Amino acid sequence: MQIRVKGDSVEIEGYVNAVERKSKPLMSRMGQFIERICKGAFKKALGRNDNVRWMLNHERDLGGIKDGNLKLTEDNIGLYARAVSKDPEIVKKARNGEFVGWSFGFYDRDVEQKRDEDGFPLRNVRDLDLEEVSILDKTKTPAYDGSLVAVRSEENSIFYGDTFSDGIQLRELSEEKDDEVPKQQETVEENINYDEYEKLILDMKN
Repeated sequence: MQIRVKGDSVEIEGYVNAVERKSKPLMSRMGQFIERICKGAFKKALGRNDNVRWMLNHERDLGGIKDGNLKLTEDNIGLYARAVSKDPEIVKKARNGEFVGWSFGFYDRDVEQKRDEDGFPLRNVRDLDLEEVSILDKTKTPAYDGSLVAVRSEENSIFYGDTFSDGIQLRELSEEKDDEVPKQQETVEENINYDEYEKLILDMKN
């Protein structure tokens, strides 16, 4: 996940989910299971819903596709998101390194129930209705590190996808130009005394 902060705005992009990848163990009233989003499921979902929402922690609406600050595509890796916000809280959280990954909310459409090679219950989600993608901060980490992500039992209830992060890179950009500005810059002396280095080189030659 790449986070770029420039002035009063932040741009966040990265993979929300990698298709054909098994989730961590999730919990339902029937017990634990593993879930895998099949290739093409997100593409079909985006073809049906042109206004997927962008949320903070599945709770606060930050915009969406029709608002112009969220773009979603499925490529050969998975669901890729690019989102932009000028919300002061989001910019502050980005600067403070509080974001830990992505998640997404969806409804089932076509699911194959089977068991994996170890005999563990496996849900292959072939098609879904994508409602929202969420950027998660550190307050959500405990709920998503364990096995309990969402209780999935009742029909027509929204499900929350497993947390996904492909590494986090934070860049601060200057407002005048798009050059990257390090968070901590080293002070470089303009007048450098090379006498010690010249003496060392001379000794080596001798």
